[in-house]
Amino acid sequence: MKAVIQRVSKAKVTVNNKIIGNIGNGLLVLLGVTHEDTEENADFLVKKIINLRIFKDENDKMNLSVKDVGGDILVVSQFTLYADTSSRK
Repeated sequence: MKAVIQRVSKAKVTVNNKIIGNIGNGLLVLLGVTHEDTEENADFLVKKIINLRIFKDENDKMNLSVKDVGGDILVVSQFTLYADTSSRK
């Protein structure tokens, strides 16, 4: 599993001009999953993501998690994270 995580004030996913997912303050997670990934991999990654201390506390230090701030999480499938970009000739 590979994930790109971005702290956002808002995010949305639109398909054919229809919003299919949106959040306020929280995390946007672009997630790539492969056939070799297991449920244990997923559980580990979820725990890591929800406990990342990347939100500012009252002292303006990045010391709070998405759980601490009551934030949202929007997960978007991103199979291109596993793309083979090597040049083979």
